[in-house]
Amino acid sequence: MAMNDQTLLRYSRQIMLPEVDIEGQERLLAAHALVIGVGGLGSPVALYLAAAGIGRLTLADDDDVELSNLQRQIAHGEADLGTGKAESGARRIAEINQHCTVEVIPERLEGGVLERAIAEADVVLDCTDRFSSRFAINRACVAAGTPLVSGAAIRFSGQLAVFDLRRDDSPCYACLYGEDASDEALSCAESGVIAPLVGVIGTFQALEAVKILSAAGTPHQGLSTFDALNGQWRNFGLRKDPACSVCSSS
Repeated sequence: MAMNDQTLLRYSRQIMLPEVDIEGQERLLAAHALVIGVGGLGSPVALYLAAAGIGRLTLADDDDVELSNLQRQIAHGEADLGTGKAESGARRIAEINQHCTVEVIPERLEGGVLERAIAEADVVLDCTDRFSSRFAINRACVAAGTPLVSGAAIRFSGQLAVFDLRRDDSPCYACLYGEDASDEALSCAESGVIAPLVGVIGTFQALEAVKILSAAGTPHQGLSTFDALNGQWRNFGLRKDPACSVCSSS
């Protein structure tokens, strides 16, 4: 995709990075990212991807904006109360970058709809808060060979993992958790979450997606956890599980 003077100026601070350069920015402009969940994590993910120049974003969320969301879900404001989160997020993106094409899916992605949406994307950002959703997203990403950037945040604890499923030796989300975890363990409504934490993890997700799409650097390896109370990051290695029920070839 050829860039004009305005486009070159807009993204000049990224283009001047040798790891990105014009070729990397052109890759971003031609890329398609699927953001599943436009809440606490999905808000910074969507806004930063749009600002960085991702050419096409698909936002999927079946929830409406509620007052309790505004403490942390920065894509939405008081005027958006009662509006679908995907629609509200798309309006906010239009204010940031009118050249970013946004598709809104105001429903929970399931079954064939989920599989098709993931197969059409260059990267998937899982910003959901249910294990059941994460397991389904992971399975569809494994089937399509689509890179998956997964984030989670609850109370004062956050985590991020990247599964580059273009590689045969990449682990998947099920290698980390199996498929037996309960949704109740992830409920912010029950457990609470400190507001800026979702920004820390969501921005980390956006960064990894930009790296994958622009071919800058190396995708994140393993699992990173963040203890916000103590300001400590930890990284754990993660290998493909040969007995994994999702990605094992045996």
